[in-house]
Parts: sequence; structure tokens; C-alpha cells
Amino acid sequence: MPSRAAQRRRSYALTYLGYVIAALIFFVPVLFMLWSAFRQNVDITGSIFNVFTPLTFENFTTLFERFDFIYYVRNSFIIAGGSTVLALLLGVPAAYVIVRRDLPSVGFLTLLARMAPGVLFVVPLFVMSINIGAPSNDFLNFALLIAAHLIITLPLCIWLLVPFFEEIPKSLEEAAMIDGCSPGRRFMQVVLPLVTPGISVAITLSFIFSWNYFLFALALANSNTMPLPVIAFNFIGQGSSDYGGLMAASTLISLPAIILTIVAQRWLVRGLTGGAVK
Repeated sequence: MPSRAAQRRRSYALTYLGYVIAALIFFVPVLFMLWSAFRQNVDITGSIFNVFTPLTFENFTTLFERFDFIYYVRNSFIIAGGSTVLALLLGVPAAYVIVRRDLPSVGFLTLLARMAPGVLFVVPLFVMSINIGAPSNDFLNFALLIAAHLIITLPLCIWLLVPFFEEIPKSLEEAAMIDGCSPGRRFMQVVLPLVTPGISVAITLSFIFSWNYFLFALALANSNTMPLPVIAFNFIGQGSSDYGGLMAASTLISLPAIILTIVAQRWLVRGLTGGAVK
């Protein structure tokens, strides 16, 4: 019979092996994207064993020559930042009301809205865009894109924040009420500081989801409001595709989300685990 220590070591080894396999599953596509961004099409579409091919920056130079990249970065920041800010302004009080008013059905409907595919909203949003003249008005087009992205970010914010508000005991607010705090002051000075980890998670994930979202921009944006993800679509042709340019664009598009995740890693871990235990 193997000793208990040997069984524990074997269990740890199997656990770490599972982590390594999961990491490979997640990181191999990213590594392939980075490898392809610095290769020519003939190397990308050639043998999978031809790994050590010469590096080239031609894909990136072509990308910057064809597109005003900084302009599209600005558009993406306007849309992702605007939808994230609005999602927080609406989602934080909504999550608080769902918890304090004990409205589980509203929370369930929010989850259903989060699960609904974006294509379900494209046609109504497109008709609305035509009716209000958004295609020819950049301000209206940005406003419509931000509102459309709220379909993605608002349910996400509410869904993430509800567990954090559920952790806050009502006795804290009752004590503040006895001390003479108004409802607004109780919410701002007592409740909000306690859900800061959840808010940081909501900000990070909402921004990333909005930054990477492709469908609404493809259907609604005009040439002046087009965000970054649509650029990658231009490298896909009917007969052939520029895989090197596509991977170079995908690499640059993913950089802000990766940097934000690395910077906010500590708050993400704290926030995602903080709302899990009651």
C-alpha cells in the first residue's frame, strides 16, 4: 500500500499536469498568433514543422501603411470606455437594488440578457440607426455603438456585482442610518468602498469584452467610427486571405486587453475570489 505522503505527491503531480495541459490549450493559439505575425504567408500556410523561418516586420509595416491605426485605437477607446462607464453608472445601483429589494427574478432576467447572442439585436439596432440618421452623423454613430455595447457590458456588471452586495450585512447600513446618514450617503460612503474589488473586476472585464466585440461595429459603424476589431476583417478575402496581416492586426488589437489584465491582475484575483464566499 502506498503511503499517504506518496498519494499526496501523486495527487499534486496530477493536479500540476492538468494545469500544464490547460495552459497549453489556452496559450498555443496565442503563441501561434505571435509566431504568424512575424512570418510571411508562405511560411504560415506551409508545413507545420517549418517553425524556424526568418522573422519579418512586413506585416506590421503593411498594417500601418494601409490604416491610420492610432485613429482606430481612439475609436475603440471611445466605444469601450464609454460603454464601461455607462455600465458602471447603471449597473452598480441596479445590482444594489436587486440585492436589497430581494429581486432574484430581475437577476435571472439579467443573466438571460447576458446569454442572448448579439446577432439577436443587430437587425433592430441597424433599423434604429437608419431611422435616426446615425450612419451620416459621427456623434450619433458613437452614441449608438456605446448603447449597443451596453447590451454586453451592463448585464455583465450586474451579474458580477450582485454577489459582492450580498456579502454586505444590512446591519452596517442600519448603523449608518441611526447615525443620521441619508440613503445616498450610506450608499456612497458605506456600501461602495466595500465592493471596490467587485467594481475593479467589472471595469476590467467590461472594457475587455467591449474592446474585443466585433459584430455591432461591423453592422453599425461608419468609416469614421470604425473600431480596431473591424480592421482585422479587411485581411480576409473571398479567394485568399493575408494571414500574416491578420495575425499582426490581432496581436496589436489584443495588446491593450492583455496590458490591462496584467496591470489589474491583483484586483482581478481579489475580486473574483472575494464574491465567491458568503
